[in-house]
Amino acid sequence: MNKPLDRRRRPVRHVFIHSAQCGFNLIELMIASTIGLLIMTAVLTLFLNVTRTNDEMAKTNMLIENGRFAIQLLQNDIAHAGFWDTYIPDFDDLTQKTAPTDIPAGVPWPCLDYSSWTSSIITNRLGIAVQVHNSAPSGCDSVVANRKSGTDILVVRHVATCVAGASGCEAVVAGKLYFQASRCASDTKSYVLSATATDHTLRERNCTNIAPRRRFISHVYYIRDYSVTVGDGIPTLVRSELDLDSGAVKAKAAVALIDGIEGFRVELGVDRISDSGQDIIAESSDDDPYREAVEWADQNSLTSPTNRGDGVPDEFVHCSSVCSVDRLVNVVAVKLYLLARSQASTPGYVDSKSYVLGGQTIAAANDGFKRHVFSSVVRLNDISGRRETP
Repeated sequence: MNKPLDRRRRPVRHVFIHSAQCGFNLIELMIASTIGLLIMTAVLTLFLNVTRTNDEMAKTNMLIENGRFAIQLLQNDIAHAGFWDTYIPDFDDLTQKTAPTDIPAGVPWPCLDYSSWTSSIITNRLGIAVQVHNSAPSGCDSVVANRKSGTDILVVRHVATCVAGASGCEAVVAGKLYFQASRCASDTKSYVLSATATDHTLRERNCTNIAPRRRFISHVYYIRDYSVTVGDGIPTLVRSELDLDSGAVKAKAAVALIDGIEGFRVELGVDRISDSGQDIIAESSDDDPYREAVEWADQNSLTSPTNRGDGVPDEFVHCSSVCSVDRLVNVVAVKLYLLARSQASTPGYVDSKSYVLGGQTIAAANDGFKRHVFSSVVRLNDISGRRETP
């Protein structure tokens, strides 16, 4: 017989398996550490490379910005050279019927105190709006101090483009030097240049109202061999300005403008050929055609003066010492060359290049500073414009 099934539940036995837990062994730790160090080294190298690249980019950007800013600053000043409000020197006034009488007799001393100016000295300054020297001019030793060897000195003269006291322009200051041009036909003077307020009595076209005054501006630019302190080695474009200083009008101490400008060469564009092809400058004598009364190719149309320039530079010259009066009187353009240098050296970089600034070649410095040449031609708008004929 079959036995009946035993339906009683049998107890369930649970079996627990205990697994042992263990960490990294020494070899695995060393491998992980090595991998971590490699990753950190790669990240650090990348960071240093990016930082170094950013530093070099910043140096290059500053070099370029300083060069451009220096060129722009000089352009803005030179473009106004020879602006004397409504006054036009006789030798540039094509309406004059007689020989000009206000041709400069000599090259001005740019640093001479105003108290020593005579009428002829003033004539020289108004007739020569731009002049260049390759060494400190007479009387400028204390003003043009610590000049970098081999760089030029540029002098620019004009009057302010705004009327003293007008909105947006400096108010009239007692003791400063102001220029006033006459617009009244019955005035006995064409202009007044004075630091005395009572001297400015010239009148407007209606011969009733007093003509406006404009501040007289005379700037001397040069390259100084330091920026802030003597010996810091940073070449800097600086400017001395003729202004009121301690109760007297004189050339003030130079003020730093733009750091890192290492080379400075200026060439003057001389307008010496008339429309008809005549050379208006006689090199070896004072019998220059431009010193005579205006002669016209056609007396009826008066469109082409044969003994006056046409406003276009016919030659660019560099003043090895001092340019002649004849050339300076007929300057209608200025060619600028600047050599800008980075303010900090670049490790591992050697500048073995030479640089050409017009007719000047600057030998390789073989140092760690990066450099770039900037150049521009600036037209003297007022002087060249007065010579243009239809």
